[in-house]
Amino acid sequence: MLTLLHHCGRNLLTFSTIQAVNKSYYSSQMAKRVAVVLAGCGVYDGTEIHEASAVLVHLSRGGASVNMFAPNIDQMHVVDHLKGSPSEGEKRNVLVESARLARGNIQDLSKLNITEHDAIIIPGGFGAAKNLCTWAVQGKDCSVNAEVQAVLKAFHGASKPIGLCCISPVLAAKVFPGCEVTVGIEKDDKYPNTTDTAAAITQLGCKHVSKSVSESLVDGKTKLVTTSAFMCDAPIHEIFDGIGAMVKDVLKLA
Repeated sequence: MLTLLHHCGRNLLTFSTIQAVNKSYYSSQMAKRVAVVLAGCGVYDGTEIHEASAVLVHLSRGGASVNMFAPNIDQMHVVDHLKGSPSEGEKRNVLVESARLARGNIQDLSKLNITEHDAIIIPGGFGAAKNLCTWAVQGKDCSVNAEVQAVLKAFHGASKPIGLCCISPVLAAKVFPGCEVTVGIEKDDKYPNTTDTAAAITQLGCKHVSKSVSESLVDGKTKLVTTSAFMCDAPIHEIFDGIGAMVKDVLKLA
């Protein structure tokens, strides 16, 4: 009897080990590869730092591998974040500034190969509306950076999900007429800039759907996933959770 138990235990251990190895192997094979596109460093002239960090934390928690990119262009301008006003005569490069957020591990957006990625996410911050497009000064009549537009269209054409938060959903509204996005809840004091932004999005022929900061919106037709993030005056943990919802939906679609 003892011999039989020993034999069975050895077989069970072997089977358990095989299961663990297989699980590890398939987990690594199925890890989603996500491109994160940055627009500088700092809310007023680049990527919103807390949003970028939240995206990376949730992607890590979701088991995704990440590559970061930014266009190699000059910023629209440089803002003194202490004073909240432009710094006259100063120039900064979007890729160089984005490298601060990426801890140096970042590539020129021109090198992004969509065949090596399953999804793309663009955090918000004024950089998305100043450097990736000109929405901050031209609103619905803005132009989108040629590389950014090409990348978005390539992911869309390959039926790969696109995640956007805060103000960056305006990129989708400009590039994909008829899409559905959210930048928060209209006519709500907690979302001071949502109503006007939503109106401009609607004028572009897109549909704005009011969603709370903790929620994400999935447009099944375009595989766009959006959330309001800092378009809402909310505690940072609520913004973090909303970005988590967006990332989770992106990974589901990838």
